[in-house]
Amino acid sequence: MNVNVEKLDEANYKISASLENSDIASKLDRLAKEASKSVKVDGFRKGKVPVAVVKKMYGDKLEQDAEGEAIREAVEVAYKDAGIDPKDIIGNPIFEKFEENGDKKDMEIVVSLKPKIELGDYSDVAPEFTKPEASEDEIKEEIDNIASRFTKTKSIEEDRELAEGDVAVFDFTGKLDGEPFEGGSAENFELKIGSKQFIEGFEEQLIGMKKGEERTIKVTFPEDYQAANLAGKETEFDIKLHDIKAEVAPEIDDALAKKALGKDDATLDELKEHAKKIIVDNKVRKIYEDELKPKILENLIAKYDFDLPRNIVEQEIDNLTNQKAQTLSKEELEEVKNSKEKLDELRESVREDAEKSVKATFIVDELAKAEDIEVSDGEINQILYYEALMSGQDPQKLMEYYVANNLIPVVRMGMMEDKLFAKLLKLED
Repeated sequence: MNVNVEKLDEANYKISASLENSDIASKLDRLAKEASKSVKVDGFRKGKVPVAVVKKMYGDKLEQDAEGEAIREAVEVAYKDAGIDPKDIIGNPIFEKFEENGDKKDMEIVVSLKPKIELGDYSDVAPEFTKPEASEDEIKEEIDNIASRFTKTKSIEEDRELAEGDVAVFDFTGKLDGEPFEGGSAENFELKIGSKQFIEGFEEQLIGMKKGEERTIKVTFPEDYQAANLAGKETEFDIKLHDIKAEVAPEIDDALAKKALGKDDATLDELKEHAKKIIVDNKVRKIYEDELKPKILENLIAKYDFDLPRNIVEQEIDNLTNQKAQTLSKEELEEVKNSKEKLDELRESVREDAEKSVKATFIVDELAKAEDIEVSDGEINQILYYEALMSGQDPQKLMEYYVANNLIPVVRMGMMEDKLFAKLLKLED
């Protein structure tokens, strides 16, 4: 076996080797003999299956295994010759050549190492910024928003018509061509007028009704309505209004603070501080996402210079190419599929972004270790549960999707990055 190692840069090595076909054949024979002792074949006792039968049945698989073993041996020799610690290898090797050459097979593969980054002083990567403040008007608005969550409804005493903002309590029966349709009826249904909960035109026609009044209204369902039998159809609804309720907001006082903060001894001043924190946190979050985070990444990429593992870069190019392909027109996508030149152009168009992304990932990972920053499985579960809650999905199914698509490391990296940058920016409380 002839093995040669070429150091391409600090992160990548090219291993060239000639694998003797006779050596591969010898390995195949040994593997076939070993397999004959354990495989089950009808007509033969276990351990008595002829090697020739095993080769006939599993020849392709055995040849692949034999070649794989020969490749591993060549790689081990290369690691030893070049002084490479296998623990430093990252990702899968890139096979640049594996072809027949007379009585041997010539191979060339590129293996990559995780970069070694000397961090030094990195206090200058976090840009300075002035922490935003909350105005009195903003605090008042936020407290009003908090109070709205504790709003109750109360039947009105005066004899007046239903108006915008009221809550109507009514029975309704929907009819299509004079016949009630499924799911179109309810009793004592409560609807805030102006909430747009019902299809367009429904709520507006209830305005002006009085308690005890009955009315028939006409509405046309949207063309894209989910129930095909109602889509685009004009229908009638028989309405009977039972009650009119008005929303009653709570007083802005210590009692509201106790409810909102869940503390028996909470005060209005504490609620104001809570509202102030919400406002400031939201402002900081926006500044962080729009300005600070991109600037830190830009500074980190500019500050550190090191060679990148080719396989990881190519993997990221694959990801970005797939994302960009989704934005192409049908005609452009067909052109890329049918032209290697166009595909190469597409891949090259994302190379710079891929390299920056990979570089930033390694830097952030190294900085997180230096700053003792970790993200626990519990934190990931919590963030995914919140995502499921906000999007109306089943938390368990969402978690299974992330696991099946290997997205958990992406989530972990994103959370670690935010924790790290918050520490560098001194945003932590």
